[in-house]
Amino acid sequence: MPTIVDLSREIYHRTPAYPGQPPILYAEWKNHEEAFKDSGNVWGNALNFVTMPEHGTTHLDAPRHFHQDAQPMNEYPLENCIVRGICIDLQHIAPRAEISSQDLDEAVKKTGLPIPQGGTILLCTGHHARTYPTKAYGTDNPGVNVEATEWLADQGIVHFGIDSMRPGPEGDVNALVHKTCWERGITHLESLCNLEALLGKGEFQFISLPLKFREGTGSPVRAVAVLDD
Repeated sequence: MPTIVDLSREIYHRTPAYPGQPPILYAEWKNHEEAFKDSGNVWGNALNFVTMPEHGTTHLDAPRHFHQDAQPMNEYPLENCIVRGICIDLQHIAPRAEISSQDLDEAVKKTGLPIPQGGTILLCTGHHARTYPTKAYGTDNPGVNVEATEWLADQGIVHFGIDSMRPGPEGDVNALVHKTCWERGITHLESLCNLEALLGKGEFQFISLPLKFREGTGSPVRAVAVLDD
């Protein structure tokens, strides 16, 4: 049987959200006892409710996030959500530092693996493991710069993923990384976790199916890696 590695953050009330975005609220709507009474004492089905931004917790950015004329979440190709992938080790990159194309190239070469065409590259910076759920999780991540984003696009992938709330370091560079993704026709996943479990495991199948938000700019995903036997 293949091994499935969960790469998704848990969703709970007030889980860390991106600075400036709405909070993630998760609470009880009706418990079993209340539902039992409502059913005329037949059976009670409990229910919780959630309110959160499209870009809360582990999520995929739709191209619409980058530009008003770009593809929305409900039109994003599902073929891009089940792809081959590799994970590279960038844990040596300092907090808040820019990840360069040279850093990426060296990390890929160390894996000894080819980059899967039409696939993904997951960037294990160790940021989630080091900082979650502290305040530093929302501010201190390293991330790719524009040059590195262009390098990723040149590799023939459809997206890349990272274990932090943003693909670039906090500030202008992060905004320009998003712009470059739109210009180069790729996207990315944010707030992945547990990427350390993929290091040294070879190529895998990466699954990250989004919700079908009409005109959506992004969506939470349940991201998993399926390791080959």
